[in-house]
Amino acid sequence: MKYTLRQLEVFLAVAHFDNITRAADSLSMSQSAASGALRDLETQFDIQLFDRVGKRLKINELGRLLRPRAEALLERARSLEQDMTRHQAVGQLKIGATMTIGNYLAVGLIARYLEEQPRAKLDLQVANTSAIAARLVNFDLDIGLVEGEVQHPDLEVLPWLTDQLEVFCAPDHPLTQKSQLSDTDLLSARWILREQGSGTRQAFDWALHGLLPGLNVLLELEHAEGIKQAVVQGLGIGCLSRIALQESFEQGTLVPLRVAGRDFSRQLYLVINRHKYRSAGIERWIELCHQA
Repeated sequence: MKYTLRQLEVFLAVAHFDNITRAADSLSMSQSAASGALRDLETQFDIQLFDRVGKRLKINELGRLLRPRAEALLERARSLEQDMTRHQAVGQLKIGATMTIGNYLAVGLIARYLEEQPRAKLDLQVANTSAIAARLVNFDLDIGLVEGEVQHPDLEVLPWLTDQLEVFCAPDHPLTQKSQLSDTDLLSARWILREQGSGTRQAFDWALHGLLPGLNVLLELEHAEGIKQAVVQGLGIGCLSRIALQESFEQGTLVPLRVAGRDFSRQLYLVINRHKYRSAGIERWIELCHQA
């Protein structure tokens, strides 16, 4: 075999950082050793995997073609090493979750996973749908749990749970006097919403298609708790997942509003890079999600 796993690690690290120094640091190598490993890999096969632009190395078309296969090969090698050493067959799992899922659903799944695999290492990263998708494409995450629809040729999107968005307001808001809200009511209200790029905002925009240009959006916030507090203070009305609002509804600090002729249902998804090797840990995580 003309290449080593270490050479592949260097190749993938450089592809990730676009910089040999940062790649070397991530692998605890000297810059010269990393440069030598990459040079040897390219020389052995008479290929060039990166375009050199000043001090930056930008992966080229051939590098992009080989990258997913190198990622899958290294994942298999790590899994084999873990199995042979019998430390923990499932290894480390890097999970990405959007805000609502990360704050209200993922912790329960993690607890169930660790109950089965107490020595496993889990890394949970919470961000919006677009950020999670970008990290999956770049192999920074093993699997994503998202609220919005994702379209990318490298990503496989699996339907997971159904969810419902709720329009809500403070108990003393004038709109609580209405049995249901009309389009006119929606256009006259001030809104406190999630930011663009989030799955919740994507679902909201879809539900209110035809009204978006005329909506009065006062604030766009990244966190559900911030939106709820702004609505409690009477700054406007909001729209979030029922999952995030259940406790507030039960306590009476917020109240739901019925909306006529609008569908606020949505699908939650599991997302994985098509080229990623599905380790035992990834497969078990998917199983637990479907059992939830």
